[in-house]
Amino acid sequence: MYQLKVILASTRPTRKGPAVAEWIMERIREHGKFEAELLDLKAINLPFMDEPEHPRLRKYQHEHTKAWSRTIDAADAFVLVTCEYNHGIPAPLKNALDYLVQEWANKPVGIVSYGGIAAGTRSAQMLKPILSVLKMIALPEAVSIPFFTEHIDETGRFRPKDAANKAAEGMLNELYRWTEVLLPLRQ
Repeated sequence: MYQLKVILASTRPTRKGPAVAEWIMERIREHGKFEAELLDLKAINLPFMDEPEHPRLRKYQHEHTKAWSRTIDAADAFVLVTCEYNHGIPAPLKNALDYLVQEWANKPVGIVSYGGIAAGTRSAQMLKPILSVLKMIALPEAVSIPFFTEHIDETGRFRPKDAANKAAEGMLNELYRWTEVLLPLRQ
C-alpha cells in the first residue's frame, strides 16, 4: 500500500485546521488505497531553517532535519491541508518545504485549502510554483472549501457538504493514479 503523508500547515493557537485534516484523513481511510499519516507542523515544530548546507546536498547537521528527511523520504504521495494567511501560504509550510529538496521529488501532491470566500485558493495557487521547483506534481484536482467554519459542528468536527466529499474522492483517485505512474522514477 502506498504511503501518503497529510501535512497540516496551520500552527496558529486558535486554528481550525485539525478538523479539516481529520476530515480528509477519514476520506483517505474510506478510499482505502493509501496508508496515511497526519503530519502536524505545529507538533513537528521545525525551527526556522537552520541547516548550514544547501538541502540539495543532504548533508544535514540537525536531528530534527534528519527526522524530517526520513519522514518525507518514506512518502509516496502527499496531501497538503492549508489555510491562507494574507493571500499566501503559512510560513511553517514554506519552511517545511524548504528544509528538503530530493525527498520531495517525483511525488504527487493534492491540495486541500480552506478559508472564507476565497476558500484558501490563493494559498493553493502560490504553492504550485514552489512544488514544481521541488519536482512534485501538483494535481489540478483539489479540494477548496469556502466558509469552512460554517461546516464545523458543536463537537468541533468538520462536516462539509457533498461537493467537498466528491472533490476529495476525485483528488484521491487522481493522486493514486499519479502515485503509480511516478513510482518508477523514484526507484
